[in-house]
Amino acid sequence: MLCVALRFFANGSFLYNIGDAEHISKATVCRVVRKVCLALKRFLRIFVLFPGHKPVRAIKEEFHRIAGFPNVVGCIDGTHIPIIAPSENEADYVNRRSIHSVNVQIICDAAHLITNVEAKWPGSVHDSRMYRESTLSNRLETGEIDGFLLGDRGYPCRPTLITPYPEPEPGPQRRFNVAHCRTRARVEMTIGLLKARFRISVAAETVSSSPSSCEDEHLSTLYNTICNNF
Repeated sequence: MLCVALRFFANGSFLYNIGDAEHISKATVCRVVRKVCLALKRFLRIFVLFPGHKPVRAIKEEFHRIAGFPNVVGCIDGTHIPIIAPSENEADYVNRRSIHSVNVQIICDAAHLITNVEAKWPGSVHDSRMYRESTLSNRLETGEIDGFLLGDRGYPCRPTLITPYPEPEPGPQRRFNVAHCRTRARVEMTIGLLKARFRISVAAETVSSSPSSCEDEHLSTLYNTICNNF
């Protein structure tokens, strides 16, 4: 059962293609994938934990070693997962590239481990709104977690979410942006690794239109398990 689901996640193939290869029906593949997703969901908050399983001080030190940026506890970005056009509220899922998608918020540490994932927003929703309405934003704003995130210019600059200077002047501002870019690149690399390992996350023809069934949260559990053991 697990092998069938892993093949589906890794290849992003149609269900009937997986069924033909495994000599089982499309309906069976669908049931198997759903069961595995539900099983992974139970482990999500164990394997995907913000700011991470390491002490906060160690997380900050790992980020600091990249480019000298202090007090960073994570890097944040949004990524769009293509989906089949939904029958309800279809326009809400059309992103800026005119593709139906779910917008997924991902935060990672310096070792490319995913420490927070939220996959419930339609593709038309902006990254800044996803973060603003997340429980993680409130935890940082209230000081529950000591440190800040690094994000791109799509986010508003806040005491707990640092973005680059829009038009940096030569000198300190430009050096700030260089260090910011080098450090924040960790989240772009993490998203790239996730999509390379699990092609289902880029296969529009095979992903459900329901945000609640979006596989990306479940795949984060698998992704972190692989990174920790291989």
